[in-house]
Amino acid sequence: MEAHPVDVWQTDANVDENINVLNPKDFQQRCEVAGQCITKLSIRIPAVIDDMENTTQTGYAAHPDRLYIIDREGRVAYKSRPGPFGFKSAEMAASLKKLLASAPAQTALAK
Repeated sequence: MEAHPVDVWQTDANVDENINVLNPKDFQQRCEVAGQCITKLSIRIPAVIDDMENTTQTGYAAHPDRLYIIDREGRVAYKSRPGPFGFKSAEMAASLKKLLASAPAQTALAK
């Protein structure tokens, strides 16, 4: 779901960054907002868009924010504390390094 839509509530950071996004009313609008975010932030990893019922957010207890590492078998390999104050980048990096070190050479991520 959109974190800070202007038709629900606006933050000072959104005003400073000139972010004016409406809360999406359908999946197509949600995809358009995600596309704008991906472009504006130059995101280069695959993005996944939740359904309108927020099934993934609910299933992963992702509110307000969480960081996860999912292994190649689809299991949760790392789950952060709620963010942004619960984000521990060094802890997450160590978990990712451990996961990659244990991966067979043919399935390790490309450099």
